[in-house]
Amino acid sequence: MAFVTEEQIQQFHEDGFLVLEEFFTTEECDAMREQMHKIIAKMDVPPDCRTEFSTNDEEQLQAQGSADYFLTSGDKIRFFFEKGVFDEKGDFLVSKEKSINKIGHALHAYDPIFKKITHSSKVQQPGIGGEVRPHQDASFLYTEPLGKVLGLWIALENTTQENGCLWFIPGSHTNGITRRMVRAPPGTIPCTQFIGSERTYQDSQFIPVPIRKGGLILIHGEVVHKSELNSSEWSRHVYTFHLMETKDTSWSKENWLQPTPELPFPPLYT
Repeated sequence: MAFVTEEQIQQFHEDGFLVLEEFFTTEECDAMREQMHKIIAKMDVPPDCRTEFSTNDEEQLQAQGSADYFLTSGDKIRFFFEKGVFDEKGDFLVSKEKSINKIGHALHAYDPIFKKITHSSKVQQPGIGGEVRPHQDASFLYTEPLGKVLGLWIALENTTQENGCLWFIPGSHTNGITRRMVRAPPGTIPCTQFIGSERTYQDSQFIPVPIRKGGLILIHGEVVHKSELNSSEWSRHVYTFHLMETKDTSWSKENWLQPTPELPFPPLYT
């Protein structure tokens, strides 16, 4: 059993993120990777639902916000793709394995391997309530008050600067957020829109955070982070999910992700 120390909790509150090496075993990581290969092998996505994943504002609104496939993925296991992996007919130009950017957003609920990891006793600890552009998770997962969302980022392989490790601006979680992605009024296209604008960040503000296979990074909902393009020949598979403290906290009804009657947000402790 891995435990978070008081010193580590203090470090998290200072930096807005915390690295916990060897949090999961090699066997647990391999089980998740194996399961993902099985899920991808069975993948059958209609051409009109083949949505590229992007964190660029304009591309995101065009590719995701206008797609019902994305907006209704909160209680389903769906597939989102890298740029340039389809021809003009929507057919794959690369193998299925290399085409995937992410799979979401209900692996934790419907897949037994990922559900077991999500609700493992390791995760249930008290104390700490392609290229991804600089962002704050709370811009997409907004709560009132802020500071109630925690991201868990599990490295299923070694992650380095060459294959796309995370980069953080330490302490940036104390400045609030200036941009939100919200649902647009019903019948509006695109289905989501941005309110406000992202701050401008300098590359020199970021520090790289490589982590070994099995490591866990805890991410405050308001800390600024990004990842660079994977310039190596090696993959960088991760499993990530978010926790929200429910006590005295309101989940915004404007968030793109909403609980459904079929899948209310599951409690961590089950």
